[in-house]
Amino acid sequence: MSRYQNGDVILVSIAIDSRSDAKIRPAVVVRTADDRDLEVCPISSKPATDTPCIPISLGDFSDGGLDLFSESYVLTSRVRRIPFGKVAGKRGRLTEETTTAVLARVTQSQLPYSGGTKNNRHPGARK
Repeated sequence: MSRYQNGDVILVSIAIDSRSDAKIRPAVVVRTADDRDLEVCPISSKPATDTPCIPISLGDFSDGGLDLFSESYVLTSRVRRIPFGKVAGKRGRLTEETTTAVLARVTQSQLPYSGGTKNNRHPGARK
């Protein structure tokens, strides 16, 4: 069994899109891909302008949290596959209600994001 579950908020080195550099940022675990990888949605301090995202605040955490001074946004259309080794730490866990909302936006047809496309959608994203 994985040490991470859907709804866990971790810190991981990833880029939000093809125009940004990878850096340590929070992300929500949305799937355990196998014994070595996780699928995550990055969290940003700014909402996406081109795709849907879910706002979160401290009230959306059942355990732990982030140093939030205002809302942050789960970028649900930007699923990334990352190896366990890239996880820098765990910051908390979203409530069941918030986790359900995030997972509802991440459809099973979305494939892990592996690089930028012209409009920053990965190949499996629905329009």
